[in-house]
Amino acid sequence: MTVAIVDYGSGNLRSAAKAFERMSGEIGCNEPVRVTSRPEEVAAADRIVLPGQGAFADCRRGLGAIDGLEDALVEAVLVRGRPFFGICVGMQLMAERGREFETVAGLGWIAGDVVAIEPADPSLKIPHMGWNELELHGAPHPVFADVPAGTHVYFVHSFELRPAEQRDIVATADYGGPVVAAVGRGNLVGTQFHPEKSQAAGLRLIANFLTWRP
Repeated sequence: MTVAIVDYGSGNLRSAAKAFERMSGEIGCNEPVRVTSRPEEVAAADRIVLPGQGAFADCRRGLGAIDGLEDALVEAVLVRGRPFFGICVGMQLMAERGREFETVAGLGWIAGDVVAIEPADPSLKIPHMGWNELELHGAPHPVFADVPAGTHVYFVHSFELRPAEQRDIVATADYGGPVVAAVGRGNLVGTQFHPEKSQAAGLRLIANFLTWRP
């Protein structure tokens, strides 16, 4: 049983890897956590984590620049149904399109677009940076077990994924209006916030993901 944290040049992945390694040990599953850009390792992994930071277009091109990597993700996630966790821009890449300065096709796993946050209160700064409360939506999601509404998590972003289907929204946060904080469908889950920077709540989410069997 292995967890692949996909490295496609989107930034320093060490903090995410350390958080997943810590929780793998704490909950006793002891699944090896590998930061990898090798398509064969991604295709063979039992769980896939796709982090991301920076601009949507840069991350999308970085993913496409590694020969065979997108095909490996499709094989593992869509064909084999392995649990998938997208973090920040990694979550946004699940969308059909990113509209950040230019329109760029996403992976198309969640219907919807990535668009600029537009708070109703003009005094609110962009990027949305810092701690915000979660509001949970729909049926309880297994990855959010024991993470109650009102939990504070850590965000750093200027754009959000707006799903076409309300049922794909797992959680929102209020930042001059609702901002999508988490999405989920089938074996896919994603958070706009950073679980690895969200202290106990984020570690709980990671532990839940490591035992999730969609």
